Amino acid sequence: MLELQDLRAEAGEFRLGPINLTVPAGAYAVVLGPPGSGKSVLIETLCGLRPVAAGCIRLDGRDIAGLPPRSRGIGYVPQDYALFPTKRVRANVTFGLRARGLSRAEAHARVHPFIELLHLERLLDRWPGSLSGGEQQRVALARALATQPHLLLLDEPVSALDESARDTVCRELRRIQYELGITTLHISHNIEEAFSVADLAILMRGGRIVQTGSMDDLVRRPRTPFAARFLRAQNVFDGEANEHEVKVGQLMLRSGRPAAGRVSVMIRPEKIDVRSAAPAEGSACVVPVKVERRVDRGPYVHVDLAGPVPLVAYVSHQTAALLPDGLDAEVWAVIEPDDVCLLEGEDDLGERASGAVING
Repeated sequence: MLELQDLRAEAGEFRLGPINLTVPAGAYAVVLGPPGSGKSVLIETLCGLRPVAAGCIRLDGRDIAGLPPRSRGIGYVPQDYALFPTKRVRANVTFGLRARGLSRAEAHARVHPFIELLHLERLLDRWPGSLSGGEQQRVALARALATQPHLLLLDEPVSALDESARDTVCRELRRIQYELGITTLHISHNIEEAFSVADLAILMRGGRIVQTGSMDDLVRRPRTPFAARFLRAQNVFDGEANEHEVKVGQLMLRSGRPAAGRVSVMIRPEKIDVRSAAPAEGSACVVPVKVERRVDRGPYVHVDLAGPVPLVAYVSHQTAALLPDGLDAEVWAVIEPDDVCLLEGEDDLGERASGAVING
């Protein structure tokens, strides 16, 4: 288990923290956030490349904040993999064990299970410069795992790979982590990547944690406007709430939760039902809109809608085929009250000063 208590660190003028976080033993956690949010500073502080300014880092109950990197029980795979170009793969993988005083034979025996696990047998006599990005990533991972760490840190481990290789490597990372049962912290800015591996998602901004939970929690129930926008909600608005009604510009929405005062509202694009004819009267908000643009995204069609407020909807190809042809086609956007998500309070960094009171 990894426990961070009021952890603070500095990188030039950048301030990290205070960070309070618990990652359960054996969990695969992904740290998300835009560039400059502090993801890499956090991981460098954990592995000892940056000093701790204040706070506590507990790994399996042991405070490691004041220990040198080699004594922390952490395996670290940096973004560029940091392989030694003048050492063959075999020497790269055994480097950490040899540095701890193990003989060549002992080190080779210790790393053999990881060589098999990562399918590196045919690469052992190769030079790092002759390897593909995916092969380098597996070598760096084997080197990190060879020391049998209590915590594995992965800094943007698939950012150097092309789109087609990322999903394969992420599945492999998850498989290996599951088989070894090692607590893992994976830095990323890619939402699809996080969905493919994460038990726990951690969203950062400005050196602080904005929200934690499952990826479904973060996507479906973001706490703040920043979290909603980062997780591609598209439809995020400021409004004025009165019980179950929320006025956004010229649009009156209904919400499943009562509130009063100024609020921010999120409507996920995939939750907007676009129809060519107005539905029968019911509890949903029915908005007359015009189609401004359609973009085929493969699994779905992105539709920009012009109306009382601009909306973005993601619809199936079957639904898109039923809509009137051409731009400026008149259609109806149907929004159910339970799909109008009221964002609680202001962003941690004060993006919006909110006076809302949200009940329920």
